Amino acid sequence: MTPDIPAAPEAEWFQTPTLRGQVIFLEGLNESHAAEMCAGADDETVRLLARGGPSAPTTAAWAEYIGRLNALPQRINFAVRLVGSGLTVGRVSYSEIKWADRWAEMGTMLLPAAQGTGVNPEAKLLLMARAFEVLGAGRVHFKVDSRNARSLRAMHKLGAVQEGTLRRYQVRPDGFARDSVIFSVLRGEWPAVKAGLEARLDTLE
Repeated sequence: MTPDIPAAPEAEWFQTPTLRGQVIFLEGLNESHAAEMCAGADDETVRLLARGGPSAPTTAAWAEYIGRLNALPQRINFAVRLVGSGLTVGRVSYSEIKWADRWAEMGTMLLPAAQGTGVNPEAKLLLMARAFEVLGAGRVHFKVDSRNARSLRAMHKLGAVQEGTLRRYQVRPDGFARDSVIFSVLRGEWPAVKAGLEARLDTLE
């Protein structure tokens, strides 16, 4: 089991250190990543994002969108970049942090070229390891649009526990009130989830 560790100071939960893996590295997301994200995205990339996506398929709109995400309270965002080329292939976030209750919510947006590769498991591995092993979180959870079949499959593959559905939980910018399926991983479940993610990466070597 993952031993209980004291929670890191609240300010540390909101830092964006560079986190390095085999396939990718994570760094704080900023407007400099907009051009590569714009170039690699398609309509499906942003169709189901809870807070909507860029207003247009332009670098300027992507930069505005990134700025908007970074301005949200209780949230921090990382750019997902490939080791070697440095190409930006998505973002992963603590989309909500509740330090007082020792939990963080995670969200991921990957560009098409990164889907079905080692990028998703390693992004989750890096950010969940930070939550449980560095920050002292007791829980990490995910909220998935009930229409997003790919993300729902990914949650089950991760080994997260499906807790239920929050009905008409969030109204998107287009006015649609989405149902959100909530999944979680607790501190005691993390070793098994971590082993599964590491095994998936090992098969790619």
